[in-house]
Amino acid sequence: MIVTVTMNPSTDRTVLLENRLERGDVQRAVSTREDPGGKGVNVARALLASGVDATAILPGATDDPFLGLLAAAHVPTLTVAIDGRIRSNLTITEPGGTTTKINEPGPTLDEHAQAQLVELIVATSDGADWLVLAGSLPPGVADDFYARIVRAVREGATSAPRIAVDTSGPALIAVVEAGLALDLIKPNAAELAELLGSSSEAELEAGPSAAIALAQSIPADRVRASLVTLGSVGAALVTSEGTWFARAPRVEARSTVGAGDSSLAGFLVASTEGAAPAAALARAVASGAAAVSLPGSIVPTREQVDPSVVDVTPVGDAADLPKELS
Repeated sequence: MIVTVTMNPSTDRTVLLENRLERGDVQRAVSTREDPGGKGVNVARALLASGVDATAILPGATDDPFLGLLAAAHVPTLTVAIDGRIRSNLTITEPGGTTTKINEPGPTLDEHAQAQLVELIVATSDGADWLVLAGSLPPGVADDFYARIVRAVREGATSAPRIAVDTSGPALIAVVEAGLALDLIKPNAAELAELLGSSSEAELEAGPSAAIALAQSIPADRVRASLVTLGSVGAALVTSEGTWFARAPRVEARSTVGAGDSSLAGFLVASTEGAAPAAALARAVASGAAAVSLPGSIVPTREQVDPSVVDVTPVGDAADLPKELS
């Protein structure tokens, strides 16, 4: 079983446009859909779609419409009651997959709610295969909150799970710099550049060499493994056992929303089934590609994910990457 934590969940409304987005103009939508969202929720949905047991933990009032969306999606959920409504995020998708997102900040969480969430996470994740801490932190929550959760779980659980973190900005920096030997982080190019204060997103996505070199520079006492997603380029897995790069298969892009979350879910699916690192990376990349080919924030099923179409290359040092890959 895998437990996901979404501190700042959202109702995700996706609007697919007929033509390219033009500022200040009236435009027609081809379709709209509404899904329960937030990184941890998306990961849980993708895990469940692949037949892996998952439970989503999040803050939310019992009468919040968001919980109705989760129930309709058959996502097992545990909540801590809060004041205020779960936020709504708007995603505008143009033909070709170009995506514009407008994200609300979310309700403020007081210290009492935060303490209740930590207690719930410790109890629920005891004995789980993985605990996934994913997404942004809402107003009122300190940047080091994920580090607080990691410490509490490892100190309070009889059988502590492996812990994966997928966040960004100060929250990612704080949990990595805490020196907790996180089992996995899943940064994209922009998040990796911000974490290590080096390079630009464009440079990292132009080819995997720079991203791999950065990920390899993270000390093992901070992070044991990094799954670095690089958009249409593919993804890299950097661990103490070795480094691998996987080129993304070509797909017709319909929406990039949640693709990274599906990639993380794919990796966790393979990991819980005992796959070797290279095979787990292949499933991660195949899952992300499958998500991109689907509209809105729909997550792929196991049948829609084909790791056999993904080529994985072992990498010793980033400088040793074949020229056709670098």
